[in-house]
Parts: sequence; C-alpha cells; structure tokens
Amino acid sequence: MSWLTNFVRPKIRALVGEKKEVPDNLWEKCPGCNAMLFKKDLEANMNVCRSCGFHLKLDPETRLKSLFDDEVFALIDTPRAVTDPLKFRDQKKYADRLKAAQTKTKKADAVIVGSGEIMGVRAVVAVFNFAFMGGSMGAAVGEAIVAAAKHAVATRSAFIVFPASGGARMQEGMLSLMQMPRTVIAADLVKEAGLPFIVVMTDPTTGGVTASFAMVGDIHIAEKGALIGFAGARVIENTIRETLPEGFQRAEYLKDHGMVDIVVERKNLRETLGRILRLLRGRKHIKKGSVSGPVPHGARLRKA
Repeated sequence: MSWLTNFVRPKIRALVGEKKEVPDNLWEKCPGCNAMLFKKDLEANMNVCRSCGFHLKLDPETRLKSLFDDEVFALIDTPRAVTDPLKFRDQKKYADRLKAAQTKTKKADAVIVGSGEIMGVRAVVAVFNFAFMGGSMGAAVGEAIVAAAKHAVATRSAFIVFPASGGARMQEGMLSLMQMPRTVIAADLVKEAGLPFIVVMTDPTTGGVTASFAMVGDIHIAEKGALIGFAGARVIENTIRETLPEGFQRAEYLKDHGMVDIVVERKNLRETLGRILRLLRGRKHIKKGSVSGPVPHGARLRKA
C-alpha cells in the first residue's frame, strides 16, 4: 500500500494532472431575476445586474472611488465611540458581534468618510456599509456623521451621505436612538453654513436612518429600485389591515409621491451629482480646468 501511495499515485497524477479546485465565489445570484452572474462581470458593471438592472450592494471604498475625480480621495478619521456601553447580550455578546463585523469588513464600524472633488467641486462623502451589522446606526455611526459634517463646514465642501441601513442599532438601546437628533443637527450645521447637503438613498434605507438625517437633505436622490421606508411593509399591512400598492417603498414609488427628487441608475450617479454640485456651488467653487463630464449651463469654465 505504501508503494502504491508513494510511487504509483504521484506518477499517475503527473500524467493526468491534478484536478483544480473551483472557487465557490465566482458566481452570485441576482436578487431581482435570480440569474447567476459571473462575479468579475458583475464588478465591472458596478454590481448592477446586466439582465434586469437590479442594483446589488456596493462596498463603500468602491463607491467612493466611483464618485471622486480620478478615484482620488482622502479618508477622514472619525472619533471612536464607547464599545458595548450597555454590555448587551442576546444570542451572542454585542462585543463579539462587533469583533466579527470588524474582522469581516476590516472596518471599525458601519460608515467611512472620504473627502475629495466630484467634477471639480469639493465634497465630503459618508458611505454606509451594509455588510457591517446591516449598516445599523449606533454611537460610532453618529460620531462619523457629525465629524463628516464638521469637516465639510471647515473645508467649505458639499456634504453627501449614502445611507444603506436597517436603522438604529438595537444593541445600544437609547444611545442608538440619540443618534437620530444628533445626525439631524449635523445636517443643520452644513445647511446653516450655506453648503449643500445631499442624501443618496441606496438599498435599503430604513428605520431610524430614514426617520432622521436621510429625510432632511436639500436634495434626495435614490438609486434605481432602492427600498426606502421606516417600518417594514408586512408590519404596515398588519397594522392598517390593507394591501399596500405595488412597488410601495421603492424609489420610483417615492419619487412619484414627492419624497424623492431623482431616481438614478448607478452608472449615471457621478455625472448627476457633479451636475447638481456645479449648479449649487457656482463658478467660484469649481476647480479651474476641471472638465470631467458635462458642465451645466452658466457654469462653463474658461480655459487657462
């Protein structure tokens, strides 16, 4: 047996070749049409299904790169919040859940903040990471939004937030609910400074996030098909005992009913934001020589 194992088997394998293991993460199933999508093709299309146009979730750093000019931006350090202030435990300790999420995402919490230029206009962008505990808003997220708003005011930049969240983080109890008024105050700081505050709602934007800063933007943009609401549709149906309209709580429905200003496909998002920022900020706030994308009427730059 030793002779077969040590001599014959290696000879046979050398002749026929080893069977290569196929990675199990080459394909992803589209939640919209159930099509199997090749991961590389999906990433090349900014995580949008080529079959049905469903917008899958996009990781925060890829999001930031897709927005800023030449994919150049600086990450802004955000204050550390108290970890597990209530010593909360359900099926697991909250501290263990945090560690698992940090290991999985390689991020401290559910929001990262970048600063740079979008079509020549300075902007601070805060992006939620749904992979981090469902993008839930705890004290660390509140601190990040406040810090981002202050940085926008200090640098005279527009402030843009991309929520993707299930709402307030239940493991922090009342402390998570306190982030709702704090983030609204942060938005007010930006507005009082005469700077644009734009919210780009992605799938999903729900719960305490919707009930706070996400609905007080100067302009509300939503990605195509994004789920936006406070309570879940089943909860609402059980409460009012009525069948909800088709497409209820989706971006297109909310646009038709006045809660969202623009519904945009992901591929057009940077151009749309750039056009809005140029209109809102005016000629003097646009970097000289910036010609990335179309320039709105009245804001065209002279050549140096």
